Amino acid sequence: MTRVFDANGRAVSVTVIEATPNVVVQRRTTEKDGYEAIQVGYGDRPVSKTNQPMTGHFKAHGIDVPKRHLREFRLEAGAAEYTEGQELTVALFEAGQDVQVTGTTKGRGFTGVIKRHHFHGGPASHGSKVHRAPMSGGATDAARVFKGHKNPGHMGADRRTVPGLSIVEIDTEHNLLVVRGSVPGPRGGLVVVLPAR
Repeated sequence: MTRVFDANGRAVSVTVIEATPNVVVQRRTTEKDGYEAIQVGYGDRPVSKTNQPMTGHFKAHGIDVPKRHLREFRLEAGAAEYTEGQELTVALFEAGQDVQVTGTTKGRGFTGVIKRHHFHGGPASHGSKVHRAPMSGGATDAARVFKGHKNPGHMGADRRTVPGLSIVEIDTEHNLLVVRGSVPGPRGGLVVVLPAR
């Protein structure tokens, strides 16, 4: 993340996303597959590290260099606009456009209730022996813990979509999208940027 200044001189917090060109690997059609979609590939992968079925899949659709990541996007209409081998660049977006960004959040491992559920904790002094523990486990006559009870546990590494973001700037020369706000995931993480629904 960084910040830029708008026309009024106000500082705007932004996230810079490097969006190198994606390639349309395959088109799904209603006649053949029962639905309209395109399969998009991102990031080159060495042929020596790609198994034979995937190598054959790329060759069958005219893609010489295998892609590291594949993702399918359903389209209600307009799949005919795309052709196999076509490059999708940041030029598809425009400044001021509303977008939604999907990614995998940072993994935090096993965390306590203060970090995971924002509990305020117990007294910090005067003989208290409970500072960060979750205190009561709920009803005692049930002989079990009810579902949904907020306990310590695994936090993060979840798929999250952040809606309501907008594109501040586009750098087509360096394949950069400057998006207002924060997006899920660590630096270098993989995200999907789509027009807002």
